[in-house]
Amino acid sequence: MSKKIIEITDLTRFYKMGQTIVKALNGVSFDVHENEYIAIMGPSGSGKSTLMNMIGCLDTPTTGEYILNGYRVSELDDSELAQVRNREIGFVFQTFNLLPRTDCLNNVELPLIYSGMKSSERKRKAIETLEKVGLGDRLDHKPNELSGGQRQRVAIARALVNNPSILLADEPTGNLDSKTGEEIMLLFEELYRAGNTIILVTHENDIAEHARRIVRLRDGLIESDQKVDKPVLAHSTASLQEA
Repeated sequence: MSKKIIEITDLTRFYKMGQTIVKALNGVSFDVHENEYIAIMGPSGSGKSTLMNMIGCLDTPTTGEYILNGYRVSELDDSELAQVRNREIGFVFQTFNLLPRTDCLNNVELPLIYSGMKSSERKRKAIETLEKVGLGDRLDHKPNELSGGQRQRVAIARALVNNPSILLADEPTGNLDSKTGEEIMLLFEELYRAGNTIILVTHENDIAEHARRIVRLRDGLIESDQKVDKPVLAHSTASLQEA
């Protein structure tokens, strides 16, 4: 069995809204192993966004335990959470979250600046990662000079550049047309095959079906947790540069 990266035990997150206590998560337990590809699904109000915030160290639980690659996240303060977040998690958002006046290379370098890496090494790693997602010829392009699919590739490169323990993607195809969305999912497949651990949060069944395991939430609880058997196809990232 591969290394256990995430251990979540009896996780709860309660919010107070006026006089009402909202139980966004009500006792969630599951593990994630290295090189898993997981989709987290659920209707609005199921708790999937809250769980994503917990996994991404953007929020802390009310009760329960979360261990990420040896760090007891549930016990960390805000400063420690920020450090773990930068070191262990690569985020991919629906809206890309790129700096609009900054070229691809500098957008991808950002996490390395926060980690204190020297300039020459940052540049080398950023170029290498952009090449990995098929954008080696777009280093000096700004986001408004790229297609939606290319912008998401830059965002994926930025998420990967620190070699995080997990890649956490929130509706990564939500702002893309269906053809480009499929091409981005093809890239996630290649990243999974290269050994990355991917957690995908989505409400779309056709996107979730790219994963190898689907966790469904309802009313703050895990409703089902199922493996998905899929044939592995051969593809090439280089052919997708124009996506």
